[in-house]
This record gives sequence, structure tokens and C-alpha cells, in this order.
Amino acid sequence: MVLAATMWSMSGFFAKAPWFDGWPPESRGLLIAFFRSLFAMVLLAPMIRRPQFRWPMIPMTICFAVMVWSFMTAMVYAPAANVIWLQYLAPAWVMLGAVTVLKERVQLADVRMFVFCIAGVALIIAMELRGGGNLYATTLAVLSGITMAVVVLSMRQMSDVDSTWLITLNHAATVLILLPLVWTAHQTIDATAYIALGAFGVIQMSVPYILFARALRKITSAEASMLVLIEPILVPVWVYLAWHHHPSYAAPSWWTFAGGGLISIGLIQRYLPSAMQAMRRRKRFNE
Repeated sequence: MVLAATMWSMSGFFAKAPWFDGWPPESRGLLIAFFRSLFAMVLLAPMIRRPQFRWPMIPMTICFAVMVWSFMTAMVYAPAANVIWLQYLAPAWVMLGAVTVLKERVQLADVRMFVFCIAGVALIIAMELRGGGNLYATTLAVLSGITMAVVVLSMRQMSDVDSTWLITLNHAATVLILLPLVWTAHQTIDATAYIALGAFGVIQMSVPYILFARALRKITSAEASMLVLIEPILVPVWVYLAWHHHPSYAAPSWWTFAGGGLISIGLIQRYLPSAMQAMRRRKRFNE
């Protein structure tokens, strides 16, 4: 699970890479999202075991395509730390959807998580407006978190369906939905950049998903939710280490760390007690 989260955290490293400077900013996020899903789909397709159709797959695939497009486009225009923390509002949106749509019971820890997460995003948005930040990118980052929540809720309704089939279907739908836009926007870049896009789809998306699915066989979802917090912490680290000398590098503002801190507090107080309890139960079982 740690390895999966670490590999997921390389999204900013690839999105901010100068390899894709040949694409104009207004279409760069679209093109990167398309090719990332294309290469991920190619790797995952042979692993499908039980394909089937369910009606919730329709909103799931549409929202997945919107999620990857909005996330990658936001990465082009805003600091990676901004984008990843705003996308990590997804658990709060999942809780809201589970209560209002699926009629699940809400816990006090869920309410606290929602309050902290909303406070974090409100701080980031308010300071972006005040400081002349890129509101377009901030809005897209929030949209990526909302659509990610819809994807999670849809997949929760289909927990008995082959998970490899679901994630491959998401990537295939993304390729089909974005293809008309890519057809008109595509511009040629160096061959090495296409190699980087292939690595993006494999290293940052396909392989960590496989690791994540295998890890969930051994640990609880609460433990997984805690461990994947490695991702938003490492995203700005990789970007800084790799590209801080590049002219296009933009360091995160103080409100990104403050807002991200509020979001992380909300997530930690929600999942840490459950994760610790699960670890204690497993330890007693092993003894």
C-alpha cells in the first residue's frame, strides 16, 4: 500500500515535466489525461476476468473521464500541492453522497472530517481569490474531487464486480470520451515525450492500482485510507526535487499547506482510530 501511494504521488512529477512543453497549456492537460488512460488501459486489459454491465457504470465512466481531465488540467495551471489536496476532498464528498443518496448512517467522526475538509478548501479558495491565484485551476481541482467521489460511490455499489474490469472500463471510456477533443487538439511532440506518457500510464496509474488491489486483501479500508495520505504529502516533494530549477516551477503558497493541513487533520481523525483498532485486532489474532 505504501508503494502504491508513493507511485500515485508521481502525478505531479509527470504533469509538470518540461517534456510536454510542446503542447499548448490550454490542451496539455487534456492530451496528458488521454494518453495516460490509453497506456493504462493497454496494460490492464489482459488482466480482466469477468466483464459485465451494470447501469451505475455509465455515471462512473463519465465522471472518471471528467475527473482525470480536470485533475490533469489543474496540474498544468496550478502548483501540484494545490491540486492534490483539493482532490483529497473526495472522502468528504463521498460521505455527503453516502448520507444523502445511499442513506447510510453518519458518524460524528464523519461530520468532523467534513468540517475540517470544507474549512481547508474554503481557505485555499479564499486566498486564491485574494492573492490573484488561478481560480480556474482551483475550480477544476475541486471538480476532480467531486467526480472522484461519484466514481467511488458507483464502485461501492458494484463491489461484487471484477475490480480490474471496472478500472479498465473507466480508462477505456476516458479514451473514447476524450478522443474527439484530442483529435482536434493534438500536436506532435518529441518521441521521448511519448515514452514518458507510457511510463506515466504504467508507473503512476496501472501498477499502483494492482498493488492497491492486492494490499486490500491483507489490510482494512481504514488502514488503506491512512496509508494513501502518503500521496498528497509526496506530490510537491517530487515536483520540487525534479523541476524546481525549471522556469515554469511555482512553489506552493502558505495557504496551500494550511488548507492541506486542515484536510489532512479531518482525514486522520476519521481513519486513524479505525486503522489502529484493526492493527490491534490483527496483532491479537497473530498471537
